[in-house]
Amino acid sequence: MPAAEDFLIRYAVQVIEFVLVLAACALILRPRATNATPSALLWLEKHFLHLARRKNAAVVTVGLMCLLMRAALIPILSIPEPYYHDEYSYLLAADTFAHGRLTNPTHPMWIHFESFHIIQRPTYMSMYPPAEGVVLAAGQLLGHPWLGNLLVTALMCAALTWMLQAWLPPGWALLGGVIALLRLGIFGYWINGYWCGSVTALGGALVLGALPRLKRHVRARDATWMALGLAILANTRPYEGLILAVTVAVAMGAWLASPLHPKLPTLLLRVVAPIALVLTITAIATGYYNYRVTGSPFRMGYQVDRNTYSRARYFMWQDPLPKVQYRYKVMEDFYEGIEFKYYQDNRTLAGFIKQSASKIAWFWRFFLGPALTVPLLALPWTWRDRRIRFPLLALAIFLLGLSVEIWFRPHYVAPATGLLYIVLIQCMRHLRLWKWKGRWLGQSVVRAIPLICFATVIIRVTAIYAHATIEEPWPRGNMPRAELLHRLENMPGQHLIVVRYAASHLPDPEWVYNAADIDTSKVVWARDMGEQQNQELLQYFKNRDVWLLDPDESPPKLSPYPGIVHE
Repeated sequence: MPAAEDFLIRYAVQVIEFVLVLAACALILRPRATNATPSALLWLEKHFLHLARRKNAAVVTVGLMCLLMRAALIPILSIPEPYYHDEYSYLLAADTFAHGRLTNPTHPMWIHFESFHIIQRPTYMSMYPPAEGVVLAAGQLLGHPWLGNLLVTALMCAALTWMLQAWLPPGWALLGGVIALLRLGIFGYWINGYWCGSVTALGGALVLGALPRLKRHVRARDATWMALGLAILANTRPYEGLILAVTVAVAMGAWLASPLHPKLPTLLLRVVAPIALVLTITAIATGYYNYRVTGSPFRMGYQVDRNTYSRARYFMWQDPLPKVQYRYKVMEDFYEGIEFKYYQDNRTLAGFIKQSASKIAWFWRFFLGPALTVPLLALPWTWRDRRIRFPLLALAIFLLGLSVEIWFRPHYVAPATGLLYIVLIQCMRHLRLWKWKGRWLGQSVVRAIPLICFATVIIRVTAIYAHATIEEPWPRGNMPRAELLHRLENMPGQHLIVVRYAASHLPDPEWVYNAADIDTSKVVWARDMGEQQNQELLQYFKNRDVWLLDPDESPPKLSPYPGIVHE
């Protein structure tokens, strides 16, 4: 794809949204504009506020809206297929858990199945913490792994609404939940993929929603919600979750040191005991899971994978690991040619500045865009609100903590999604009070923001339905692999696919990924190791139809393996 075309597709949605913002500003600032609000909008706001005052109903409504709206768009957006290495790794964990196991034994032919972000020894399993896999496993048991992601995204939107209710008036909390639904619950890779960033954001929302409630009421149920949120963070994004947990712990400590803290017996019974109980159970369960996967309760699958395959480290101050000997060129190209170079570049001043700018742009595109950048104009006034100062400081500390990581994707920010929405909605409250030449322009601007978010969704859906190219095509994922897999699964017998890459093959997308139980799988994917080394694999799977796949052909070429006669 030409660079100019790629740039337009990447930023077309933001350009469209920017045009909508400009159009809204032009309407609001037109000379003959009045402060009169259309009757239909007043009717909508009246019922909106009525729902907002029924807090539990508001939380449930936002969750159901997310569920129903994305489900209704399945005929247009479809159910996504995995594409990136991480997604296949999460799906391996999901398949393992769905079959009632914590991990899988190392396969006798494991060297033929090596792939990215998956460990083969001491067991065969995803390198990631288990929570994302649990979510996808729940979906698999319901009929498809993506259903788990859909459900947890709906829960995330509901939890963000619940969290905002603890910090802001009900109407503003519901507005924040609706905006989160429109920005995160329909488009974006959290919902349209298998990264499961929503479950991490759910954990952060539980922690942040429980904090002010605990200070006000000192209830065991709020302490339990906080502990459950911390447990989710520990088993999704441990480092980023720890940053949020430490800032919340400092806020809790300041509260306990103040004259307003509860009596010690109440504190121990209603706060310390529930949190300690949940976190103790979590620590034991996580340690046992690590023990089953890696042989040590203190060693994560992530550590095994990185020490086995990569020299690049997680933080900028860490020195590289020893050089690795790879069996496959495609893995060397990825770990040495892409990862290690990126790691080295990040550790230079110029590289750090360049990659930081890239991270900021990625963060802006995913979380904000033009519409949600407008409220940030009121950030200086928001800083004066003492009650919102903690979310602002906590968000700044969180983003500073992310700056020392080598890697970045928007789901790294997921634990702090709640902090971002508290700040955004409070900025909108200040923006609403802005006047210009005697007119309350701020009210119109605030009303326009959710309408622009909604209009952007409608435009994107319409463009997809009309096959207009304003973004990457839908459905998303490695569609050629998915279509090939579907075709073979509907053919008689069992199949073995030997994947042979061209010398020019790029590491993404990867084709060699397998289910948890390889031997009983309808289709097994293996790497080409040359005619002589392939023989042990062919002998092991002698009762299967064997195919040779050249995925770099256009279209990918599947042919009978040379010398193998298919019945």
